[in-house]
Amino acid sequence: MEINNLTIRTLSMLGQRGAFGTTLYEIAKDNNDIIALTADLCNTSGLDRFKESYPNRFINTGIAEQNLIGIAAGLAEGGNIPYATTFSNFIALRACEQIRHFLGYMKENVKLVGLASGFAMGLFGITHYGIEDIAALRSINNLTILSPSDCLEVYKCTLAASQTNCPTYIRLSGIMNNPIVHKNDYDFEIGKAEIIQDGNDIAILATGSMVNNAIKAAQIINNESAVGGGRKLSIKIVNIHTIKPIDADSILNCLKAKLIVTVEEHSIIGGLGSSVAECIASERNKPIQLFIGVSNEYKKAGNYNYMLEQYGLTPQLIAKKIIEKFNTIKN
Repeated sequence: MEINNLTIRTLSMLGQRGAFGTTLYEIAKDNNDIIALTADLCNTSGLDRFKESYPNRFINTGIAEQNLIGIAAGLAEGGNIPYATTFSNFIALRACEQIRHFLGYMKENVKLVGLASGFAMGLFGITHYGIEDIAALRSINNLTILSPSDCLEVYKCTLAASQTNCPTYIRLSGIMNNPIVHKNDYDFEIGKAEIIQDGNDIAILATGSMVNNAIKAAQIINNESAVGGGRKLSIKIVNIHTIKPIDADSILNCLKAKLIVTVEEHSIIGGLGSSVAECIASERNKPIQLFIGVSNEYKKAGNYNYMLEQYGLTPQLIAKKIIEKFNTIKN
């Protein structure tokens, strides 16, 4: 697939699920080992075109997520590269034991794709929200966890996963018309965080859908004259697209900031915030860490934007939390 401005805009319109399906269709042209599996979510996974073009390389297991992982593991043992797709909460929670056994322990080269993580399922409600998936999977040995910030990065993650011989979980977030973080092609590397902008007053480390919101929040902060004594703050923004293995060096390079902020569309327990806290815990001198994510409660369900508002994950509310915390440190 040629990456240009048109490609980036088109993928963005499709959303991360559509971008994944388009990417897998494209890379499967040159790699006959790629097989797509789904737990009765072909269209939702963006796999309609894949199914039509490669019917012998498409498997619908039905609503049987545990079997999905077992079948994918068997295909991987036979030398194939299976991509197994279903909603992120079902793949991480319902099939967690199978993932631990076949991917963690046996190291089968299965690529898990968690659809509609965070609040992307909107009015489907709490039963379909994927807000604990990273926490559930992060402790499993030998499992790489990728969390793309936009649709170009979905392409990068899907392609990179096909070129590695290790079990991988790709966490798709957001809805259609996904905001564009990367306007141009860039070098992506699993395990290497992306520095979007540098700074030394505040370091914002974000993942998935929240990278775009973190960028906007930083812009809002610098329009607030009450912050930093009227001066513009120097804000570092880091895209943590790889949750595991996490880029410890990039995180430790943030320790000179006065405040570290982690932002994620995931529970504040066990996700990016916890990963960063674990990384810096043994350091003698470190700034305060502000955890911004899904609080430890289940609120009433609603559409996607409503849920972000409820949990304080809009750019305006992220900026407000950061300003309040920074002012307590300054004073």
